Amino acid sequence: MNKVCAIEDILDSLQSGMTLGVGGWGGRRKPMAFVRELLKTGLKDFTVVSYGGPDVGMLASAGKIRKLIFGFVSMDLVPLEAHFRAARQAGAFAVMEIDEGMLQLGLKAAAQRLPFLPTRVGFASDVLTTNPDIKTVTSPYADGETLVAMPALPIDVSICHVNAADASGNSRISGPDPFFDEWLCRAAECAYLTTEVLVDADAFNDPLSALQMPIERSLVRGVALAPYGAHPTSCAPAYGMDIGHMREYSAAAKGAWAAYLGRYVIGKDLDAYVAEVGGAAAIDALPLPVF
Repeated sequence: MNKVCAIEDILDSLQSGMTLGVGGWGGRRKPMAFVRELLKTGLKDFTVVSYGGPDVGMLASAGKIRKLIFGFVSMDLVPLEAHFRAARQAGAFAVMEIDEGMLQLGLKAAAQRLPFLPTRVGFASDVLTTNPDIKTVTSPYADGETLVAMPALPIDVSICHVNAADASGNSRISGPDPFFDEWLCRAAECAYLTTEVLVDADAFNDPLSALQMPIERSLVRGVALAPYGAHPTSCAPAYGMDIGHMREYSAAAKGAWAAYLGRYVIGKDLDAYVAEVGGAAAIDALPLPVF
C-alpha cells in the first residue's frame, strides 16, 4: 500500500473538535511544517495532547486549542514558550496539566484500550488538586494500597515528524530523542508522519534500523514529505534548533504575532518558508543541542 500523501491530505482528514496528538518533545523534532499549514485553515477547537513546544504556542496564539493535555511546554534552550504562557495566563483554553510520566501512562492506557493505569505519581503534589477528575483506586490485593488511576488519553489523529520514511509507512528516528512518539501513535485512531526524506524500504535493512523504528507501519495512515519540516526545532542528526528564530518567534507573543504570520506562514509553502529563514544551507549548519 502506497501511503505517500501531502500535508494538505492530512489536513483534509481533520475536523474541528478532534483530539490531536502532536509528536516531538519540547524543542525537538516537532512537525512544524504541518502546524504552520494547520494555522492557515479554519479548523479549531482541538484538544491537543503534547509534550509541548512551539507547536502548542503557535496553535494557542492562533486560537486553535479548546483544551490542552500536557506534561510541559518548553523550547528547551528557550525555556519559556511565550505564546503558551500568554494564552495560559489569559485562560484561553482548558488544561489537564500532569506529570510527564502520567501523560505517558495515559497514552499507554489508550494504546492498550484500558480505562486507566495505576501509578503512585501524583501524590504529594497539586496534580490531583488541579485535576479533580483524576480518581484514585484501591489495590484489590493484600496490600490494599491507594493508587492514582491515570485515565486513558485516546486520540483521534496523531502527527509526528521522522528522519526518514518509505511509502509503506516504515519510518526511522535517527536522533537521540524518540521519546513518546510511538505511544502518541498507538493511542490514536490513526497517525500521520511528516518526513525529512522518502526512501526505499531497502534503506531500513541495516541491523541498527530496528532500534530506530519505534512506530509500527500498521499505525500510519499517510506519510508526507517535508524536508526541514521540524524547523525551528531540531531534527538530529540533520540539524539543530534555530535559537535565533525561536527568539524572534517568542518576541512575537508581545504584539507582533500578525507580523510573524505574515512573514513566515501566510502565503508561504515549505520551500518559501525555508528560503525566508535563511535557506537549506543555513538550517543544515545549525549546531545540535548538547544536554
